[in-house]
Amino acid sequence: MLKDLLRILFPDLCIHCGTPLVGDEKYLCTHCLTEIAWTHQAAIPNNETELRLAGRIPCQAAATLMTFKKGSVAQSIVHHIKYHSITSLGIQYGRLLGKELKSSGRFNHLDYIVPVPLHWLRKMRRGYNQSELISKGIAQELGIPVVNHNLRRKKYTHTQTHKSRDERQRNMQAVFSVRNPELFQNKHILLVDDIITTGATTESCYQTLQSIANFRISVTALALVELT
Repeated sequence: MLKDLLRILFPDLCIHCGTPLVGDEKYLCTHCLTEIAWTHQAAIPNNETELRLAGRIPCQAAATLMTFKKGSVAQSIVHHIKYHSITSLGIQYGRLLGKELKSSGRFNHLDYIVPVPLHWLRKMRRGYNQSELISKGIAQELGIPVVNHNLRRKKYTHTQTHKSRDERQRNMQAVFSVRNPELFQNKHILLVDDIITTGATTESCYQTLQSIANFRISVTALALVELT
């Protein structure tokens, strides 16, 4: 009774539209859930995510879960994971992404899940790395280990938001390093980010890893930003 009373006095609100949640609703109301632009890419070769990375990253496969537009539900989900410390939301949507990847049959031969790392200072300020949360959810579905500390971000960079394609590329030059290249030798990794815009961050990660012997990479993220 006390729990019900507290919910009446201080209702949980939808993270997108702000209306009170009812029944089994969590984070999003039923209406906003129906507004999510799911990509359904995982099973489709040459999908939009793969085409955006084409010519720069020789992905075995790539896919995202949602389309990210300004003002969209996907934007609210990513921003609340990234900036509002709703860590369970990151794991939840990581699991949804993991289910898509698993059912597609195109991500079956992975060895490790590798989240795009944050610089240690940014991670200390935020308290977590959102890509690690997403990776944890994916791992729960795929049963593949997450390797958090082999790929590291050695250079502190300013946010990519509002930067042009060329500015994003310059901002991400020589940002990453790998501690133990041998760990990824003869391995197929799944690189995980929160969103993909131009692919500059993903490309910078790949450039750091590409000289490793018999290394293969697939790529995923919660959302693909719609370019205008």
